[in-house]
Amino acid sequence: MASSSTPKRIYDVFLSFRGTDVRNNFLGHLNKALDHIGMYTFIDSEELKKGDQISPALMKAIEESCIAIIVFSEDYASSWWCLEELAKIMECKEQKDLLVLPVFYKVDPREVRSGRESYGRALVKQESKFGKDSEKVKRWKKALSDAGSLSGWHLDDGDESELIQRIVKKISSHLHRTPLHVAKHPVGIESQVRKLKVMLNLGSHDDVITVGLWGQGGIGKTALTKALYNAMFRQFDGSCFLANVRETSKGCRGLVTLQEILLNDILLPQQRFIVSNFDGGMNLIQHRLCHKKILLILDDVDDLRQLHALVGEGKWFGNGSKIVVTTRDKHLLTCLGIDPDCVYEVKPLGYTESRELLSNHAFLTHQKLEIRIDLVDNILGHAKGLPLALEVLGSFLCGRRECEWESTLKKLSKVPNKTINDVLKISYDGLEENEREIFLHVACFCKGWDSMYIKKVLDSCDFETIIGLKILIEKSLISMDDGILEMHDLIQLMGMDIVNREYRDDPERRSRLWLYDDVLNVLQYDKGYCAVKAIVLEPPNLKEICIGPDAFMKMRGLRLLIVHNVHNSFQGPICLPNELRWFEWPGCSPWIPEFSSGPKKLVGLNMSKSSIQEIPKQFKVSIYLH
Repeated sequence: MASSSTPKRIYDVFLSFRGTDVRNNFLGHLNKALDHIGMYTFIDSEELKKGDQISPALMKAIEESCIAIIVFSEDYASSWWCLEELAKIMECKEQKDLLVLPVFYKVDPREVRSGRESYGRALVKQESKFGKDSEKVKRWKKALSDAGSLSGWHLDDGDESELIQRIVKKISSHLHRTPLHVAKHPVGIESQVRKLKVMLNLGSHDDVITVGLWGQGGIGKTALTKALYNAMFRQFDGSCFLANVRETSKGCRGLVTLQEILLNDILLPQQRFIVSNFDGGMNLIQHRLCHKKILLILDDVDDLRQLHALVGEGKWFGNGSKIVVTTRDKHLLTCLGIDPDCVYEVKPLGYTESRELLSNHAFLTHQKLEIRIDLVDNILGHAKGLPLALEVLGSFLCGRRECEWESTLKKLSKVPNKTINDVLKISYDGLEENEREIFLHVACFCKGWDSMYIKKVLDSCDFETIIGLKILIEKSLISMDDGILEMHDLIQLMGMDIVNREYRDDPERRSRLWLYDDVLNVLQYDKGYCAVKAIVLEPPNLKEICIGPDAFMKMRGLRLLIVHNVHNSFQGPICLPNELRWFEWPGCSPWIPEFSSGPKKLVGLNMSKSSIQEIPKQFKVSIYLH
């Protein structure tokens, strides 16, 4: 899994030819012209053609080349060696995305693909030598037919130097599009690339196919699309990987800049395009690219305007084009009209892949330190399959001793790693107020709760919960599993950190409280402030607390109060704020909750398992929960 999905390329160009025909004229001039522009070309020597078997070095050179140029001359097919070389080239075209460019040197392309004239005579001799029905000859005939049908150059009595310049220009233009760096250790990527290539239906040339990749920040969408790009970009008339669309589009000329990159990367013009304005760029893209088969990847899209500016409705490009969009927001893919079957959810790595990725970053091959398995497993448990976390933590822990691993784990349980947190927080920063408030409630309190119960609780606090939860799901911040609300541990930690940072050393000034010591500090010592909107306290073991009648008096903005597994020893009335909407304290002992004068807003109440025999009159208009 650690290998890249892109084959290793060493040579820019592999030249296949019949030496006696062209070595000292056309081929020599072509090779010199390629060398002049810095192309690394493989040209076989006669030493490689000795013996009865084609040289493994020659086969390897074909596999390690970006482009193969086949010079079909009059006597090309008379060499079984050339035919075997050709068959290998066509095999690599199908299996390794080798670009094959034929040159028909003083022969008609129809002779090559149909086995006529000199090629027909040569094939008869090969049949007499190897057998008419031999698999070898059948393979050669198919390779000749397929290669002879490819688009290339035909030279009869024209200017050889002009043709060579055209070939060089084509190769230079093609190799200008270089593979992208994927990752230092691209674990778990290759199998996903195969799935995406199936979704893109590369064999289809009749329409434009758009695929969306959706997932939370740090899940590996960018690395995956880079590997996908590398695996197929040479199969298109032009290709463009637009990275950081969200960030780049923020500037005053952001979208215009992206339009310019798109046009220049695909068309590779002699003089670069300058787009003057947004609308002009849209028209220019449609006009210049409508007949081209292109590969376009838009990475990290977060606004529908970005899609409208760069792909319209996905119909601006020629048939056979493929568009890939990565986003944290699934709804954008719906708005673009992408078929749900063409939306790929990028999920966390499994245990085996997570361990491999962490090990690749944390343990150097020469390192002699041994780390306890439980410490490694605890780091894996913290990262929960998130590639970003595995890479960052693995690199941070590289070369560190066991005591430092232990200290790091303790620190991470309290404060998230900044590099990881900054990436995850981008999704939160893009939320509107309703969704931000719901997200923070979920992160601090509601993970693992039943969705219907959450809706009742949050609706009571004046949130628009149905659409809020839907948006959080679309933005990969939460998920729903059989009606239970789930959230990645690192995203939860990020949300808790946002609340803690409101006042790091003053919990009474934060908007939400959920830790026993913080709640105890605020309530027992009468430190409540208006900033506290919600308290949810559910310790794993029964706790004892003693709070007085005025503990909640300063919390005028408190709307949510849920306390479980806590016994309050105080006996007597305790005053609750009138803004409180949802109150749960089952088994709360004899103390009696009261409200100040004025309108009450409580809609949810649970005081079950308490010693109170009669519900106070002010609660009779409220919902009683069992």
